[in-house]
Amino acid sequence: MAKRKRLTPAQAGYLEPAQQAPEVKSMFAPTPPIAQVAGEASATAALQEVTERLRQARDGGMLVQKLPLDAIVADHLNRDRLMADAEELKALVESIRTHGQRTPIEVVDLDDGTFGLISGWRRLSALEMLAKETGETKYQSVLALLRRPETASEAYVAMVEENEVRVGLSYYERARVAALAVKQGVFVTEKIALQRLFATASRPKRSKIGSFLTLYHALDGSLRFPTQLSERLGLRLAKSLEADASLGAALSAQLTAEPPQNPEAEQAAILAVLSAGQGDGQAKATPAAKPIEIRPGVFMRNEGGYLKPRILLEGPKVDAGFLQRLEAWLKANL
Repeated sequence: MAKRKRLTPAQAGYLEPAQQAPEVKSMFAPTPPIAQVAGEASATAALQEVTERLRQARDGGMLVQKLPLDAIVADHLNRDRLMADAEELKALVESIRTHGQRTPIEVVDLDDGTFGLISGWRRLSALEMLAKETGETKYQSVLALLRRPETASEAYVAMVEENEVRVGLSYYERARVAALAVKQGVFVTEKIALQRLFATASRPKRSKIGSFLTLYHALDGSLRFPTQLSERLGLRLAKSLEADASLGAALSAQLTAEPPQNPEAEQAAILAVLSAGQGDGQAKATPAAKPIEIRPGVFMRNEGGYLKPRILLEGPKVDAGFLQRLEAWLKANL
């Protein structure tokens, strides 16, 4: 009988106790304490750096901020622009309604939660109009750049320069802001104010603004449409005011007693006074006044000019009965 061979397992140790599997470290294992501390310190340093850069950008006027409308003090400076053109302001309102505010205003931090307006009065006015009209939240804030002028004079210069670039000021507005800046003590003299506020203007232009200062001092408050005065008429009036010290008071009284209803009427009144020879020390012949038909058959003519009016009534309806009624009316109403 043949002897059988003993079979051995295919794998040595197959029947032996299983060995412990090698340890596999997880990628989510706890971070050593020293590494955790270093990471937190690095993150804090990065956050501080970002915060500091944002602060520098904000203080340097490079960071646009959204501020509540009621936090803006619009009259922080005496505004150089007396009034906004109605059509231009309407166009700006529609632009902001359609596209939003594209250009930030400029403000200075007053350190009490409010911000003084330096430039952007028209944009601020347009947003206020939209907020009042619509009541929508998006119009109740304004995009702004923070400025930090070292002195009040720098703030005035910034305001004037911004308006000169965007929408040129009238000569009267230029003179007015120079006079008000001196009155507030921002500049010592009007000459210095002109040199600082209009440093980029030519000398002849500054001289013309200086001439309008004469006009401002003599007629401020009496002129209803000063921004509509042309350069030529304004310079002529200023020259006459310098030549005749009494002209300012006389013209002011005339404009106050008979307030013109539009720029054309105001300029006509000024021209009438100038044409009468006031202010140059020489009497000139008063041009014949054109009669005005105040009612059918009754014409009125002013033959004495605006300073010393002399009224003449004439026409087919000016008869004895008319004169009696006129006399009775004058006694009852004057």
